[in-house]
Amino acid sequence: MAAFDYAPAPQSRSVVDIAPGYGLFVDGEFREAAGGKVFKTVAPATEEVLSEVAQASAEDVDAAVRAARKAFSGWSALPGAERAKYLFRIARLIQERSRELAVLETLDNGKPIRETRDADLPQVAAHFFYHAGWADKLAHAGYGPDPKPLGVAGQVIPWNFPLLMLAWKIAPALATGNTVVLKPAETTPLSALFFADICRQAGLPRGVVNIVTGDGRTGAELVAHEGVDKVAFTGSTEVGKEIARTVAGTRKKLTLELGGKGANIVFEDAPLDQAVEGIVNGIYFNQGQVCCAGSRLLVQESVAEELLAALKRRLATLRVGDPLDKNTDVGAINSAEQLARITELAEAGEAEGAERWSPECTLPDHGYWFAPTLFTGVTQAHRIAREEIFGPVLSVLTFRTPDEAVAKANNTPYGLSAGIWTEKGSRILRMAQELRAGVIWSNTFNKFDPASPFGGYKESGFGREGGRHGLEAYLDV
Repeated sequence: MAAFDYAPAPQSRSVVDIAPGYGLFVDGEFREAAGGKVFKTVAPATEEVLSEVAQASAEDVDAAVRAARKAFSGWSALPGAERAKYLFRIARLIQERSRELAVLETLDNGKPIRETRDADLPQVAAHFFYHAGWADKLAHAGYGPDPKPLGVAGQVIPWNFPLLMLAWKIAPALATGNTVVLKPAETTPLSALFFADICRQAGLPRGVVNIVTGDGRTGAELVAHEGVDKVAFTGSTEVGKEIARTVAGTRKKLTLELGGKGANIVFEDAPLDQAVEGIVNGIYFNQGQVCCAGSRLLVQESVAEELLAALKRRLATLRVGDPLDKNTDVGAINSAEQLARITELAEAGEAEGAERWSPECTLPDHGYWFAPTLFTGVTQAHRIAREEIFGPVLSVLTFRTPDEAVAKANNTPYGLSAGIWTEKGSRILRMAQELRAGVIWSNTFNKFDPASPFGGYKESGFGREGGRHGLEAYLDV
């Protein structure tokens, strides 16, 4: 049967007004960096310069931390119900401006508009609504009758889910009475700066939230600052290890959410059509630039051929192209640097003997693009089975028994996520007990809820974000 043709359905950019330049958000106001340095933020789909953003120095980080420290006494002294009002206002403003923010996130990040519109923004608002509900109930969270905030939280977030990671960090920090200095990723700073404007709209007291933009040096200055009481980081394992070394021996509380090499395990009794959709969502959502991506497919030998045939048919229907087109399934890679890493690892997979396959698709002439790809004939010795690619690349391995599936799934330095596909509830429960992963989905993948804790084991980090468990990281318990 011939595939349906899709007419272009572009989302208008007119809902977003991006200024030529942005300063740092410190003590409730935007200001230039002390050294006057700026950097450009680029649209990954077109390589168009969207804006110039201030490069924060050590002096700027110090000013932001001092502003947060000054605001802490007043903010932490507010009754929880009063703090909740601000969080509710922020959540409602995010909903009101969701179309604008979704377009902005797509422009700056490169992910498809239907993902930012239908997945990211609803979750962003939900996290603020959820944590607003906790603000006056902390005595019932299981951390003592009168848990206290830590103080100033230094938070460093990645580029793959810029606004969602901001919500994961800022919402619990504010709900528990802490103040914040947040450093967004260098390649995706704009949504954090728009959020700063939302804080002003909501009437948030000055200094409660501060945004310092810059590269890794800015993040390092924030992590090392003696005025920071708690550090929260989401990003690569390498940087996470460096942060752990920096805060070792200090009084700072630390949570790390790092890389992953998630196993998506399909048994022979699984609903294969449903599993195919879960596999696609697990690795090609957000171009595979997801810490908990199901980048390793472990499929039982008896159904491997059937499943792979169905998976290839499904991949042939994915639409790659303009992220602002509402029909697009796979958008642009976030940066030239990330594209180079994906390309290098994919070439290593071929060089080591794995069989590479991608559906026929025409990639745009400008921007950073990589076709959805899968490898068969993969062994656990291949780099593509061991290293986090952070791109739309799936490694396919097979297994015969549940014990073999567990052994292969756990044969990784990471431990962030896993998926189990089977009709047997007892098998799901047994596998979930034996898999060393912080988040395990059964007959689905990449499903999130602000009431459910998220985090990993081993080199995927420690600590939890979301749910009652996520409050602990911001309380003096």
